[in-house]
Parts: sequence; structure tokens; C-alpha cells
Amino acid sequence: MCSDKRWRRGVRFAQLAAGLLFSTAVAACQPARVSDARSSARDAPTYNRDVAPILFEHCATCHRPANPGAGKSPDDQWCVAGAPFSLIEYRDVREHAKQIADATARRTMPPWLPERGAGTFSNARGLRDDQIAILQRWAEEGTVEGDAADKPPLPKWPDGWQLGRPDLVIQMPDAYQLQATGSDVFRNFVVPVPLTANRYVRAIEFRPGNPRSLHHASVGVDRLRVSRKVDRGDREPGFAAMPDDQVENVYGWTPGKAPYLEPPDRSWTLERGSDLVLQLHMLPTGAPEVVQPSIGLFFSDRPPARMSLPIKLESKSIDIPAGQGDYAIDDRYVLPADVDVLSVYPHAHYLAKEMRGTATLPDGTVKPLIWIRSWDFRWQDQYRYVEPLFLPKGTTLAMHFTYDNSDGNPRNPHHPAQRVKWGPQSSDEMGALWLDVLPRRDEDVAALTRDYQERSLRADISGAEMQVGTSPRDALAHNYLATKYLQAGRVPDAVAQLEEALRLKPDDAEAHSNMASALQFQGRLADALQHARDAKRLKPDDDRVHFNLGNVLNATGQVEDAIRELRLATQLNPENADAHFNLAVIVGPRNRIDEAIVHLRKVIEINPRHADAHRNLGVALGFQGRVDEAIREVQAALRLQPDSAEARDQLARLLKAKSAGTAAR
Repeated sequence: MCSDKRWRRGVRFAQLAAGLLFSTAVAACQPARVSDARSSARDAPTYNRDVAPILFEHCATCHRPANPGAGKSPDDQWCVAGAPFSLIEYRDVREHAKQIADATARRTMPPWLPERGAGTFSNARGLRDDQIAILQRWAEEGTVEGDAADKPPLPKWPDGWQLGRPDLVIQMPDAYQLQATGSDVFRNFVVPVPLTANRYVRAIEFRPGNPRSLHHASVGVDRLRVSRKVDRGDREPGFAAMPDDQVENVYGWTPGKAPYLEPPDRSWTLERGSDLVLQLHMLPTGAPEVVQPSIGLFFSDRPPARMSLPIKLESKSIDIPAGQGDYAIDDRYVLPADVDVLSVYPHAHYLAKEMRGTATLPDGTVKPLIWIRSWDFRWQDQYRYVEPLFLPKGTTLAMHFTYDNSDGNPRNPHHPAQRVKWGPQSSDEMGALWLDVLPRRDEDVAALTRDYQERSLRADISGAEMQVGTSPRDALAHNYLATKYLQAGRVPDAVAQLEEALRLKPDDAEAHSNMASALQFQGRLADALQHARDAKRLKPDDDRVHFNLGNVLNATGQVEDAIRELRLATQLNPENADAHFNLAVIVGPRNRIDEAIVHLRKVIEINPRHADAHRNLGVALGFQGRVDEAIREVQAALRLQPDSAEARDQLARLLKAKSAGTAAR
């Protein structure tokens, strides 16, 4: 059978415990009455009557053959998700009885990380105390098989879609060829979604395709298609590191997880132009494997009554010294509105040990959101509350994570232990607690969204400053910090970081290009243009370089040259929405309306939530006399930006033009 270190440790412990129990029993042996022995025999648990029902319901979803006709050689991981042995036949269960008793007593199996009493979650996999006691007694009292008539029928695991026929089935475009041997593989794959309009998703059902080689998976939504560029920059199929905060996790899959169909009015919006991103944890099985999962989407015709939003507690300034076993991070946030919490998703990598999330109400009452006493990166999940958890305005959300970077941590990927900092690779560390919430009032959406964006940027800056502080000679770290300072409007600070980046690495095209943008903000156009031209010379195939050069050329009045550079940017990367948008707003006023419309439609295809693109498209369509189409676009802009005075004025002009039968100018 397949080996598994956790189970082997369990074997040794169980054998030692059995030996001690036997010695004690011999020392204290007393004659027993025959009637007592017979009663004990009748009450002893049996496999068929007592053990099989537990294992079939809670364990055999993974501990069963992925292919019932597969062989059972000692080195063949033939079970679902790489489970080390099957638990659907008495002979296999008897062989591993003490391992099962030990693993369930320690609650490492079935894998369920949250502690009981700290949140009530749907589809919890843990065993009850009485079920654990039955497994222990059975292992200790002779592993009796019992009457065959007592054995329940094997469950019928679904071969097709569990929720019925999906409205849309999409598959990972290209299969991944998993090598026969080696370490676990974490990989991300972009899956385009062929939608012509926004759809409302009630459920996702994940089909692994090759369950024995897939340990777990998560599904994220990339609304801006940034993952495509990351994918193109990785030489291997898929890509290793997830784009920072650009992909929103919407579904997690582990073997045996049942898909859940939301009520029709509790769907979520999948916007036209979005990509799905699959993060797969794959396990070599001893033979080459082909991995190509499919996703079934189930839609609702009704938009969600209320839109759920993410709240994220996190730290990006993680810096764990080698050998430290009690490193901790914290974050807090005071809710500006009443919300219902739908789910919680804790995330870290291999070094995390304990995770706590709490909510302290305004009256001082503390409610646990989640508590994971012993984190295991391999069994991460998104945990959905059985009933939404109401939290009033003024509630303080808090997270507290601890990490063990010592040699004594068996999950530490570095031996000997090494210094580990925050980063996107699985060998780096992370620490975040995501909450999916429903605001009680629509008017609170804007405040929660603004807080989320501001907090995320502050976390980015804090992490980037830590990286510069710990690696002062890393030009890339200075450059990245500069981009975050620019986003925050701290232009002089950005310029200072870029000067240091270029001092350390004078031929860094990205730093030159970012310096051009920063100097343009300061009105130093001649210097900006020089840096932009240096960037193009150093990296002529980078769309961002041409984009920034086009912007500086436009600012200096060299419009046709600017148009040429922006067109090059869109040719190098058709997904560069900013380049398409800037092209449109430059060529439109020069009476190239058709070209402007093409670029604005491309922007909206890439990012349907681009309010300025909708509004400018309305302007362009109005110039062409296509008033009804223009009205629809400006109305879309107002839905996205209700406080836009420009959009309101434009809509008024369009409605007036429609009533008068003229084009809006």
C-alpha cells in the first residue's frame, strides 16, 4: 500500500500503547465470570455493524480506489487524492485498524481543521466523540468482522454532475502533464469563460478528472485578466505565483466535498470578460498523469438581492527568523456598517501553526469566527457558516496567526530552517483571513469597498517597506515600493525609491519607465521623456514601456508619436485595457470616432466595471447619433459610479437629444 508518514507515526504510537495496555492487563489479571465474558462479546463493536457505516460516510470518499480495476502494488498510490490505502473492504480496514484509531483520536483524520465550538460550518467532516470511541474500541477488542448481514451497502459515489446538468461547463484549456515522481506541485491555470453577458452564479461544481493525482483545488475569478500576462511570462504550463490581490477566491474543492446550490437571490455576479483561475495541488503517483479538471457553473436568472463583498485581515510584513517557533502576526478592523458574514477563508503556507479569528461586538461580547489549532496547508478550505453570522456596526474584527519556523516543525519545507518572508511562492509565507460579507444596507457598499481598497494598499506598502528594509540592495524591492507609493499619491517618496533602484541597477527598464510616470506627475516632462525612451531602448517588447512612453509623448504634445506607442502596447498585449482606453480618449477628439469606439469596447470587454470607458463610449456613440446605445452606456457608467456628475450631465443631454430627435454633442 502507499506510504504516508502521518500514518506510519500513528502505527508506532498505537503499537506502543497496545503493548503497555497488555502489560497492565497481565499484571492485574483476575478471573472473570463466564456471563460477563459473554455479555462483553455481545457488546463489542464489529466491523460490519459499527465501523463500516462510519468509514463509508466519512472516510471512503478519499480512501477508495480512484479506478476500481487498478492494481494494488505497494508503491502505487491508487486511491483518490493519494490516500495511502483503501477503507472499503474489511481486510484493509483490519490491517490499518490501530492507525485509524490513532489518527481519528488525534483528529488528523478525517481532515477538518476548524475546532468545534468556534463557528458552525456546513459540510463539516469531523467525527463525533462516540464515533471515535467506537473505532478505538474495535481496534483494541480484536477487530471483529461481525455478521455480514449487518454490513451496509457501499455508497454510490457520483460519476456525473452531482447538482444535475450545469448551465455552462468549461475545462482547463490544456492538460497538465504531471511527472511520475518528485515533490508536490502547486500550479495556477487560466480558464477563459465564454460569456456574452454578465451571469449570476448559484453554484460551482468541480470535477477533478483525475482524482488520484489531485489533492485539492481552488477556483478564483480574475476580472481584469491579469493572470494571462503572468501566464505568458512563465515558461512552464500555467504559472507558479498568483497575482497579488488580483484574483478573488470563490470556491475551494477537496475530495468528498459536496457542491452547494445557493438560493436564487444569493447568487454572485460573474462578469463578462472575466477569467477563472484554477490553483491545483497535484501529487505524483509513481506514474505519469494527465490533469485536466472541468468546472460546472449553475446560473440564476435573478441578480443577487444584495452583493457580497470581501473583508480582508492580513499582514504582508511577515519576516520570520530561522529557528523561531512562536512568530505571530495580528490585524484588526472596525466594521463601518452592519453585515452578515457568509464564510471565512484563512490562508497561510507551511509554517503557520495556529489561526484565530474573532469578532468583538460593541457591547464587549466576543464571538469566535474560526479557530484552527493545527494548520495544515494541504487541507485549506473556505468555510461557510450554516447560518449567516450577523455583526453590527462598530464590531472589531481581529486575526491572530502564529508560525513555527523551527527544525522541529515537520511541515517546514526548509531543512535546516531558513529565514522566511512574505511572498507569493509556497516556500514563502502569507497570513490573511478573508470574510465574505453581505452589507445590510446598499448604501454601505461604497464605504466597505473603499475601506477594503485603502487597507489593501496600506498592507502592500507595509510589506514593501519591510522588503526594502531587509534587502536594501534589492533594486526590485525599491521599484515595487515606488509603484505602491505612486498608487497612494506619494510621488516624492516614489521618486526617491526609483532613484535608489536605478543607482543599484542602471539598466532596469521597468524602473526607468516608472520614473517616467513619476516625473510626469511632477511636471518634469523633459526628464520623464528621457527615462521613457531609455526604458524602450532597454526593453522594446514590453507593452507597459510603450504605454508609459505614449503617455509622456502625449503630455509633451507629440500626439501622433503617442498614438503610435499606444498602438504598439495594444499589439504586444491585447489585454492592456489602459492602453486601449488612452488611445480612445486621444483619437476620439481628433474625429476618429470609429477607432475610439473599437478601443472603448475592448476596454469594456476586458473590464466591464470600467465606468469611464462606458461613459466615454456613450459620448462617442452620441456623436454618431446612436442615442439609444449611448444612453445605455452612460446608464451603465452611473450604475458603477452613482456620484459621477459628468455622467449625470451626459445622460441629461442624451435624453434631451432623444426627445428632440438629434445627436448629442
